[in-house]
Amino acid sequence: MLISSGAASGQSYPNRPIRIVCGQAGGGNDFVARILALGISGPMGQQVIVDNRLGTILPMEVVSKASPDGYSLLIAGPSFLTFPLFRKAPPYDPVNDFSPVVLLTKEIKIFAVHPSVAAKSVKEVIALAKAKPGELNYGTSGAGGATHLAGEYFKSMAGINIVHIPYKGNVPTITALMSGEVQMMFMDPGLVMPHVKDGRMRALAVTSAEPSALAPGLPTVSASGLPGYEWVGLSGIWAPAKTPSAVINRVNQEIVRLLARADIKEKFLNAGIEPGGSSPEQLGATVKSETAKLAKLIKDAGLKLE
Repeated sequence: MLISSGAASGQSYPNRPIRIVCGQAGGGNDFVARILALGISGPMGQQVIVDNRLGTILPMEVVSKASPDGYSLLIAGPSFLTFPLFRKAPPYDPVNDFSPVVLLTKEIKIFAVHPSVAAKSVKEVIALAKAKPGELNYGTSGAGGATHLAGEYFKSMAGINIVHIPYKGNVPTITALMSGEVQMMFMDPGLVMPHVKDGRMRALAVTSAEPSALAPGLPTVSASGLPGYEWVGLSGIWAPAKTPSAVINRVNQEIVRLLARADIKEKFLNAGIEPGGSSPEQLGATVKSETAKLAKLIKDAGLKLE
């Protein structure tokens, strides 16, 4: 009965408008959501609308409690996985409360240092940090965020002691690095590369497993001194748990087709993000492995959300 019901749902789906629930208007997820809504409305044969919700967890709560019929979808970024890990009583479970649909984007970071730092590679930074434990620091846009966790993962894998200096946002962090207040940071390519070009900071590597079109010519952290290091923030589409697989596959098919278009890839790259594309199963496996990786990192480093 469950199989035939799911198949029937897939055949008749969609027969009314679909909503993509995301955070506040103007944010990164909102940008991606609007490209998706416009791009798949025609192929889906129904209007796809963006439903903006304020707050960190409200979009997740809205979709997790929605009917599992494919008419309420969630778009969420890296905090989707990290937020519950900092809570004793998590408001949602990213694995059990949602059905994965598709990986949308991959958010890499650039490992950059102030020009005064006497290191021209990741390997040299690690050697310098080991020679001067506790004397180097790195800036972040706030405790518990991607720029912080990327740095803590680097510290953990390299076995070094560098001091975390949190700021309130990306701009203060970048300003601090350019002024020499902090020596290094892990930051978004679009925010780093313009300052690299004018010589106000030095980019050493990208955090992805492979070189990135967002930072041409830069090696990976893994290849330039810390083998195995990879830090990529994931943005994806999720449906409520128990959504029929036929419905999920239909949405996945249309979004993957959209992400493969050259004009869409260009829009994403111009915005400083790499387009994704995956099967639901691949996203589900990635979520499980990333959640385990993050949980271990947070526990081992004794991190607490400030």
